[in-house]
Amino acid sequence: MADLTHPELRDLSIDQDLALRTAAVRLASEFTGLYGPETIERFLHTSYDQFATAHTVPNYLPLLAERFARQRLQALARVEGHHQDGKPVVLFLCTHNAGRSQMALGFFTALAGDRAVAWSGGSEPGTTINPAAITAMAERGIDITGEYPKPWTDEIVRAADVVIAMGCGDACPVFPGTRYENWEVADPDSLTPEQVRPIRDDLERRVRTLLDQFAIPAS
Repeated sequence: MADLTHPELRDLSIDQDLALRTAAVRLASEFTGLYGPETIERFLHTSYDQFATAHTVPNYLPLLAERFARQRLQALARVEGHHQDGKPVVLFLCTHNAGRSQMALGFFTALAGDRAVAWSGGSEPGTTINPAAITAMAERGIDITGEYPKPWTDEIVRAADVVIAMGCGDACPVFPGTRYENWEVADPDSLTPEQVRPIRDDLERRVRTLLDQFAIPAS
């Protein structure tokens, strides 16, 4: 049940409240035996908070909150040793999580398939994916329209084997024992698809090199 005393949830519409309650049930089912209702609701509510002030489509917020809460719980399960599948985990970070990190994530997911796990985040998440990045990736047959800008959280960073930073500078989180790489990649913000293509191609080369380091042949 959604806690209506929670600061960001007091003004929920009936539809939003129902959507969050339904999301809590789904997540509880997925993480049965790992996390109880209180943990599920806490992650769902704090995930909702992350988007409530930035996104302007209220009816979409519960879905974003559920997706982000699911990712955070999956990360927590890895950190706590509940999920050990041996797959490497890569986290791509940039400023707005709208261009570079999303394109890198798109390439990594398409090329690695189910042999690795990849997430992305931003220090100052935007509200939409860069349209020029979407167009440039579509030219490579990769659809990134299903992604969305989001922040990172401690459990997501701690779950990563490799953190790839692109332009987030001192805002990028650092945890001992985690491998970090800084990719000097131009920011595609406000660029045309034609201008984004060299950035896209640079990211593809870097992702392929990363996969080689993991000994994962590209699909």
